[in-house]
Amino acid sequence: MERRTVIKALGMAIPSLWLSNSIAGSKMLANAPIAKVDFKPDWKSLEQYQVPKWFRDAKFGLWAHWGPQCQPERGDWYARGMYQEGSDQYNYHVQKYGHPSKFGFKDVINEWEADKWDAEALLDLYKRAGAQYFVALANHHDNLDLYDSSHQPWNSTKVGPKKDLMAGWAEAAKRRGLRFGVSVHAAHAWTWYETAQRADKKGPLQGIPYDGKITKADGKGKWWDGLDPQDLYAQNHPLSENSEDDGMIHRQWHWGNGVNVPTKKYCNNFHDRTIELIDKYEPDLVYFDDTALPLWPIDDAGLQIAAHYYNVNQQKRNGSLEAVINGKILDEQQRKCMVWDIERGQSNQIEKEPWQTCTCIGSWHYDRRIYENKSYKSAKTVIHMLADVVSKNGNLLLSVPLRGDGSIDSEALKTVEGIASWMSVNSESIIGTRPWEVFGEGPAMEGAAPLSAQGFNEGKNKPFTAEDIRFTRKGKDLYAIVMGWPVNGRVTIKSVTPNAVTVKRVVLLGQKKKVEFIQSDEGLQLSLPAGNDENQPAYVFKIN
Repeated sequence: MERRTVIKALGMAIPSLWLSNSIAGSKMLANAPIAKVDFKPDWKSLEQYQVPKWFRDAKFGLWAHWGPQCQPERGDWYARGMYQEGSDQYNYHVQKYGHPSKFGFKDVINEWEADKWDAEALLDLYKRAGAQYFVALANHHDNLDLYDSSHQPWNSTKVGPKKDLMAGWAEAAKRRGLRFGVSVHAAHAWTWYETAQRADKKGPLQGIPYDGKITKADGKGKWWDGLDPQDLYAQNHPLSENSEDDGMIHRQWHWGNGVNVPTKKYCNNFHDRTIELIDKYEPDLVYFDDTALPLWPIDDAGLQIAAHYYNVNQQKRNGSLEAVINGKILDEQQRKCMVWDIERGQSNQIEKEPWQTCTCIGSWHYDRRIYENKSYKSAKTVIHMLADVVSKNGNLLLSVPLRGDGSIDSEALKTVEGIASWMSVNSESIIGTRPWEVFGEGPAMEGAAPLSAQGFNEGKNKPFTAEDIRFTRKGKDLYAIVMGWPVNGRVTIKSVTPNAVTVKRVVLLGQKKKVEFIQSDEGLQLSLPAGNDENQPAYVFKIN
């Protein structure tokens, strides 16, 4: 395959990196430098990666998975679903906008103004909620770059909002001391948009093609005159095998099973767009919605991007590598090269390497029905998930849906404010912690649901109750996070026996009084202080 120069400075002297924190939470070994790393675009070289301390400490991030697909307010994958005849999104689109042969997704983009987007106010909210890092959608499978892109004419500075959204997000995050991340999903536009090549099979417009294959020449006199829709849709190619089967894309996500393989030009363009994103906005984290790396294994673009990102990041930070890449469905080797992301699910054990769960309180792209039905995840659900993930050496990246105009609705705000309230008291049990010897105890651990594909075991386990406990630690402090108000205000922590921990003092976070306790071979018996609020999502005992 074609090779590119990763960075001109490859081979230059780069100061040493420092060892990351251990899982047990030991201090950094300040006098133990490791050799400088000049990353090459291959898996063996990328194995030298070490997860930076900031990510190990962060534990909680918030994500604006926000783009033009939020404009119709009809849920995730809208730009694909609107071309699936008879689907909910197709029917909605025909009623709201018109037939997709006349009004395609390019036209939805044109209506997207993002006129109520206020990055400063949103980042104030996210920081108050305890987030240590913030991730913004840089592009989705719809292929629109949400930044000033010189390699993609279809970008948010030229169409839609006519704004550099990444610049706004990045500046607001960095001003508040939050680590900044970008999520990149556009590698799959090639196959994801194949539905736009279809036509109705029945009805008055039967056989009239949707707008997926129109070209620059078709735009004369229209609002998109001068733009080539193929730069957006990328559909000037034959369909993948069984493309009419709407579920086939999931079986072809790894670029196999009869998928139509993208051209080298397409892969190179994705590479160049992503390199520009990294170089221009200097993110601390890049999330790829791909198996391992983008376009792997049909092209080395993802490997080239990873090597470039790591090298440039440590070069700009005087040799300290602080970059994080998230990838999905990683093998053992790949888990050494980046941070494993589990979508809408959790590991069932303490993982040796740091990992991340990504999920959303609603739909990935805004769906007004979830707001109207008041069916977002509650703050309690999020806090239970956060405690569970952190107890297993993971981070939680939580998406909070925004309307197409960029505003947050009252129900989503209620969830975020609830998280903020709990974190204002209990964040020390989350931020900067490491797993204990066991991650927890209680009935929710029984019969844990396995992961499916990139995750998707969320909500399949027993719900948490006051009988469930999750553990974290920081130095000599052990935190026991009890997932509800225990019966009679008393709880027994079976894992904290004299053989495991010698307990000297226990406090309930948010309370100044010491907690009465009895430690025996049966565990640590605690009584919650009288007068405590019995409606909190979880209660944290700090055991010294």
